[in-house]
Amino acid sequence: MASPRVFWPLVIGLLLSSITLAGAAVVTYDFNISWVTANPDGMADRPTIGINGQWPIPTIRADVGDELVVKVFNGLGNQSTSLHFHGLFMNGTTHMDGPSQTTQCPIPPGSSFIYRFKVQQPGTYWYHSHTHGQYPDGLRGPLIINDPETPFKDLYDEELVLTVSDWYHDEMPGLLSFFISKANPTGAEPVPKSALLNETQNLSVPLESGKTYLFRMANIGAFAGQYIWFEGHNMTIVEVDGVYTHPAEATMIYLAAAQRCSFLITARNETSNFPIVASMDTDLFDVLPEDLNYNVTGWLVYDLKEPLPDPAEIYEFDPFDDMTLVPWDNQTLLGEPDQTISLDVIMDNLGDGANYAFFNNITFVAPKVPTLYTALTSGETATNPTVYGEYTHPFVLDKGQIVEIIVNNIDPGKHPFHLHGHNFQAVWRSEDEAGTFQDSNVTADSFPAIPMRRDTIVLRPDGNIVLRFKADNPGIWLFHCHIEWHVQSGLMATFVEAPLALQAELEVPPDHYAACAAGGVPTEGNAAGATKDLLDLSGQNVPPNRLPEGFTARGIVALVFSCISGILGVAIVAWYGFADFGNEGKEPAAAQSEGVKGGDQRPASSGADSVAAAGGEGDVISTEGERRG
Repeated sequence: MASPRVFWPLVIGLLLSSITLAGAAVVTYDFNISWVTANPDGMADRPTIGINGQWPIPTIRADVGDELVVKVFNGLGNQSTSLHFHGLFMNGTTHMDGPSQTTQCPIPPGSSFIYRFKVQQPGTYWYHSHTHGQYPDGLRGPLIINDPETPFKDLYDEELVLTVSDWYHDEMPGLLSFFISKANPTGAEPVPKSALLNETQNLSVPLESGKTYLFRMANIGAFAGQYIWFEGHNMTIVEVDGVYTHPAEATMIYLAAAQRCSFLITARNETSNFPIVASMDTDLFDVLPEDLNYNVTGWLVYDLKEPLPDPAEIYEFDPFDDMTLVPWDNQTLLGEPDQTISLDVIMDNLGDGANYAFFNNITFVAPKVPTLYTALTSGETATNPTVYGEYTHPFVLDKGQIVEIIVNNIDPGKHPFHLHGHNFQAVWRSEDEAGTFQDSNVTADSFPAIPMRRDTIVLRPDGNIVLRFKADNPGIWLFHCHIEWHVQSGLMATFVEAPLALQAELEVPPDHYAACAAGGVPTEGNAAGATKDLLDLSGQNVPPNRLPEGFTARGIVALVFSCISGILGVAIVAWYGFADFGNEGKEPAAAQSEGVKGGDQRPASSGADSVAAAGGEGDVISTEGERRG
């Protein structure tokens, strides 16, 4: 018989354990992913990827500590798929992270797959396909992890979820086929047709005077960053990307693709209604099509009987600077890095004439064997980055390392970079056109003592960023730009974190291997599928060849003909100008003034246009809590 000294601690431990287990739940969702028809901007019906015959797709909800089970059946018929739960660390379950050919095989049509993992982070997240640029076709939705112990629980009365997104009228396979082709040598990204709030337009959000609301907002779009503001109301930011922050006041925020922000808004003692405006960052677009609906307007509705006013026009954007946020836990700057990874963002053409995105000199190409399965089947060689293939751009991290990522933007565009499996300390971000970090005079002395922390950050045009995180989560984690066009054109790297620990701890479920078998994807060996000589990468998937140095014979011929054509063109214009066509005495037609492109040079409201385009009364957001499955 156990002594009282041993017995009572044992009993107390069992009781506490039972209390903990009683507080957790298994939250299950059954998803049949299939095609539906949608027309959220009122401009065109189009095939859209829905779940259980519905679009927009369901919001996933769970509490901290719950086990989340998502059972997926791929009913698309013509495409493989996968789900990534954006921002969740997947501690101990890297095989549930979702990127095809990285942590799993794509789920073929007609196949099933189960995602099962414990949620340990509170906050605002989202889930989306991570296969073949698929999620802009509709497979994207909010994921909310409720925290009964949130430090802000006494500051608000109700919670609302808002998404902002961009919308294309054409399906992604066709858009991608043109985007990465010699017909588009400059790499100009397809411009979306419309902006959406909660995957619709003319959204009404009912408020009650005197109440305070927690708004959870996520940009689930493919490309456009968005400026967001609520006329007549300030926002008090309390969370970004799942990280609680000390409250910070803002009148306007900027959410890049994949970023999230939670904020408090206190309703006024009013009967008037106020516009909500989301305006796409048109500086990202190479062209501004005439039919581009770059703004979307919704309304904070205090009284349904009152009119819904048009937004006021603004000509300059001044969003809150997220780098000034301070995490609620006051985590101090991580120490000197054990490993520094320096990445230069470059856009360039390859031998097929198409434009690609590169980190340094490498454009990402998926391996034949998913990287996780290579790590699990390579024995001691798993610590050698060579086995993962040159074009997955792999970096092997030791467990517990402090890792520093320096990203230099050798490109005039903005890039929102996302890290899987971790959030990071954003210890430095330069202004536009600052050049490389290495060429700057910035030292670690300039880094903040308590850096802002999140999982997605915007790199400015021709600027640089410095990020730090601790490698405390063994797994296979991507680091990539979250503009979906740049993901598909190769702007990704792979972090292989503590692969030997993965071999000792991880067990992949049979249904994951079954999806591989159904799709004919190998699950052993290096990136090329070799199982004997793991350092032999013969036959690995590769990008198109590099362009030759200098001019080729074909290039010289093309240049000569281009010059001749140019000279002939100038001659024809000159002849036309001096020719007499019998128009003496007639006045020339008045020239039309050109519109000015740029976020600070055009009105940022088009409420009336949005109403006309939608052709309906819009949707009403519910303030009632949803029941978990």
